[in-house]
This record gives sequence, structure tokens and C-alpha cells, in this order.
Amino acid sequence: MKLPENWKAILDETGNIGRFTGTFFVQVFKARFELTEFLRQCFIIGYQSLGLVGLTGFIMGLVLTLQVRPIMLEYGVEAKIPAMVALSIIREIGPMITALIFSGKIGSSIGAELGSMKVTEQIDAMDVSGTNPYKYLVVTRVLACTLMLPVLVLLSDAIGLYGSFVGINIHGSTSFQLFYKQVFDALLFADVIPAFLKTFVFGFAIGLIGCFKGFYSSKGTEGVGKSANSAVVLSSVIVFILDLIAVQITDLLNLN
Repeated sequence: MKLPENWKAILDETGNIGRFTGTFFVQVFKARFELTEFLRQCFIIGYQSLGLVGLTGFIMGLVLTLQVRPIMLEYGVEAKIPAMVALSIIREIGPMITALIFSGKIGSSIGAELGSMKVTEQIDAMDVSGTNPYKYLVVTRVLACTLMLPVLVLLSDAIGLYGSFVGINIHGSTSFQLFYKQVFDALLFADVIPAFLKTFVFGFAIGLIGCFKGFYSSKGTEGVGKSANSAVVLSSVIVFILDLIAVQITDLLNLN
């Protein structure tokens, strides 16, 4: 039975990504490790994304608080706003929004950078000169994404909660100590740990997809643009799929 052309393309892409992932796990344990490049990528991927992530987190917490306040007032549970917003941000909204912002900024950047290097034959030149381009370009970026996204999510959650505090005090008056007491009283380790752990998987997937798209870019400058665009689209879809799987696993563990 002959598969439709679009299904064949999807299966080919899935197989290529699987092979690319296997190569990553082979290379990551091989000497020599590019520590300097890894630290440089951590700075670029982490520190230089902090402003955008922080602004997004603050607006997320502020808007969420202002949106739910009328509903909570209607049911007479305004005092539960800090707890509800904290659970929403830390369990789901914070990791997802930050991962999508990260995908748009870092995924496209990696795809465009490596795609440009591919079409200008810089990757081939590295290979000829004796430098392992996969280890230098891919391993360092994927590891940096895997490490930096959880850090950015923690900062985004903290800033988002501060945004919620500001939102509550627009229409009322709640002390900083009381707000955060209500937040931490509502949180359990079962809320925080699964949400934190899945961000490592998100970061790994975003870095890997960005590197894959850039590493196999073609068709000159047009291919670079397509690599950046497809890196964002595919990594965003993968983040949603991984989040669905993570939620299902968490629910099963909680039931047991």
C-alpha cells in the first residue's frame, strides 16, 4: 500500500529526527567536551532571554489576576485568588508560556544560525579542519537549552507571582507577606516538582529541533528562513505534545 506523499514526508522527518537524537546521545558522552562553547551558549540562551521571559511572566500574572478577580468576587472567594493564580502559573501556564516564548526566540535563532553555517559550508569546513561540528555546534546548544529553560521558568514563575501581587493591589490592599503566605500554603511538592521536571524535556526538545532544522538546511538563503520558521513551528507542536504526555503521567501517578 502506497502512503500519501504528506504522510511519507512526516514519517521521513520523524525518522531523521530520531536518528539525529541518537547521534546526540552518542556524541554527548564522547571526549572532548566543548566547555567554553557550552558556557557561551548558556549566556546567550539564558541571560539574553531573561528580559523577554521576565516581561512575559509579569504580564501573565497581572492579566490572569485581573481576569479571574470578577469571577472570584461573584462567588465570594476573593481571598483564594493568590492560591488559584499560583497553582495555575506554576503547574501549567508558566512552563508552557515560557517554553513557547523560548521556542520562538531560541529555536528560531539556532535554526537560522546553523542553517546559515550549513549553506555557507562552514560546517563542512569545521569537519575538514578536524573539529567535530556536531559536538561543537549541536551538543553544546542542546545541553544549554536543557539547562537554561528550567532556570528561566523558575524566574518567570516568580515574576509572574509578583505580577499577580501587583494586580491584586490595583483593586485592593494585600500585604506582600500575606500574599506569599497564601501562595505557599496552597502549593505542594506534587504541584511544583512535575512542572519543573518537564521543563528539562521542553528545553531538550526545543534545542534539538532547532539544531536539527539548521544542521540539515538547504537551498541557500531561502532554506535558512525556512529552517528558522519550521524550527519554531515544530518545536512548539512538540512542546504541546510533551505537555499532554506529562500531564497524563502526573495524573496516573497521583491516582496511584
